Amino acid sequence: MQRFVIIRYLLLLLLGMLLPMTLSAQKEVRKNVRKGNKEYQLQKYADASELYGKALQENPASKEATFNLGNTLYRQKDWASSVEQYQHFLTLEQENPAVASEAWHNVGNSMLQQKDLQKSMEAYKMALRLNPEDDEARYNLAVVQKMLQDQEQEQQDQEQQQDQEQEQQQDPQGDSPQNPQDQEKRPEQQEGPEQMSRDNARQLLQAIEQDERDTQEKVQRMKAQEREERAQENRRRNKNW
Repeated sequence: MQRFVIIRYLLLLLLGMLLPMTLSAQKEVRKNVRKGNKEYQLQKYADASELYGKALQENPASKEATFNLGNTLYRQKDWASSVEQYQHFLTLEQENPAVASEAWHNVGNSMLQQKDLQKSMEAYKMALRLNPEDDEARYNLAVVQKMLQDQEQEQQDQEQQQDQEQEQQQDPQGDSPQNPQDQEKRPEQQEGPEQMSRDNARQLLQAIEQDERDTQEKVQRMKAQEREERAQENRRRNKNW
């Protein structure tokens, strides 16, 4: 009985020693996160990344530090690393679907920057599954789907044009001899389809270029909106966290 009391006393003593250390570590994490947020607002993303990294050294499970580090890496155009941070955040955030949706949304943005349209589309879909009210994710998803459709259509047009060129190269000749008038007409018959092929290719190129311009304008609008949304989000997060 006495031995049990001694062990219990030692456990309480150890707990009393660890508790101040834990509180001190949490305080240091919060301090570095706040400093990182200030540097982020000043667009000093490298400094912000360093501070968020220090916070994560103290507490690798810090949701805010993980998410914000992903944002700073995105701003530094290190999109692959930003995806890693967002995915790590998603393993930590199991309670708030709306916040997890934001992480998936940012994964979609990072994948789009890397021109991985398929993965970008899937990420936006995940964001909408978790938060169907995210109109920005819905818009981004529509943009990516349009880009994928344009790619598929362009590939089909290229294959069709290659098939036409192969058919023109083969150009089967008649078996029986032709009179001089027919021989004079043959070059004209060859010119017709060839000229039409050039016209079609020119129209196709113009249509593709117009689609690309439209898509680029949409992406630029998306980026501008994303910057404004993220700025508002950071201000909101700084108040809540």
